[in-house]
Amino acid sequence: MPKMENSIIMNKYSIERTLSNDIKPYNYEEFVKNFKVNIISRSQTDMEFDLIGIDVALANCLRRVIISEVPSMAIEKVHIYQNTSYVLDEILAHRLGLIPLKADPRQFKMKEDENSEPNEHDSLVYEMKIKCTKKDLDSLTHKQFISFPVYSKHIKWLPLGNQKDMFTEKDVGMIIDNILIAKLRPGQEIELKMFAVKGLPKDHAKFQSVCTAWYRMMPKIQLLHEIKGNDALLLQSCFPKGVIGLDIVKGNHVAFVKDSRKDNSSRNVFRYKEFDNKILLSKVQDHFIFTIESVGAMEPNVIFVEAINIVIKKVNGALESALNQSEI
Repeated sequence: MPKMENSIIMNKYSIERTLSNDIKPYNYEEFVKNFKVNIISRSQTDMEFDLIGIDVALANCLRRVIISEVPSMAIEKVHIYQNTSYVLDEILAHRLGLIPLKADPRQFKMKEDENSEPNEHDSLVYEMKIKCTKKDLDSLTHKQFISFPVYSKHIKWLPLGNQKDMFTEKDVGMIIDNILIAKLRPGQEIELKMFAVKGLPKDHAKFQSVCTAWYRMMPKIQLLHEIKGNDALLLQSCFPKGVIGLDIVKGNHVAFVKDSRKDNSSRNVFRYKEFDNKILLSKVQDHFIFTIESVGAMEPNVIFVEAINIVIKKVNGALESALNQSEI
């Protein structure tokens, strides 16, 4: 078996962690030299990237900060003036609070007092006035007549102060227009005003800037012996598509590791005696595949940078507190 340092080896019935016998003191220059961030794919809402050369504690720290401490804007208070729909007031307010807003939280301040009057620096105001009338229903089908849908696109932004000079409806409106809020019958109506503020996800999930964020260790697959013929085909079927490739050598299939990154930790290979002591499955402990799915207000790369800044502030605060304690 090849030498494996600082890896997690996946055996048939257990997981074995291997550590280097040489315990080295922490070296900042060496960390900077080894640390890498490689962006694999990126869009406005999704990003996959590699964090290389860090400990699992730091990777998990970033994940937890992204999920619970990167702020966003969300509807906090709803003033309901009229609601004759079948949706109860408290359920309606809850639904409205969970609708993601396009507003960039970095352009707003945290509200210091929840009872203070909203202003252009810490709040956004929206309204919705909609009534199901016969005039609306003349051109609709029988099915629509029975349930007239109310969507997030019916929510309109009301600028506060000089917000009209700073933003447009597109900047601070709804991220998704077709989120169903309620269904009205003829004669029913909804009239309300909503107040959005900046908040932290740890206080309420509606303030999350991400749908989710997660990581996994980089898989590593090693073939210790040549595997060919029907065994090569069987080995390929044990892994997700694209993990094991096949070469043709002298008319025979010969297996090789094409892309271990695509492996999903399946250990199907251990079901077959043909592969005993021929395959080594492991995880690289300082190489993390990180994925961030943004709600849409901020791009995932911006969320990641915000999370790093929050971690830095926490570390600086802890160091300052420790120094103050030592002086006492």
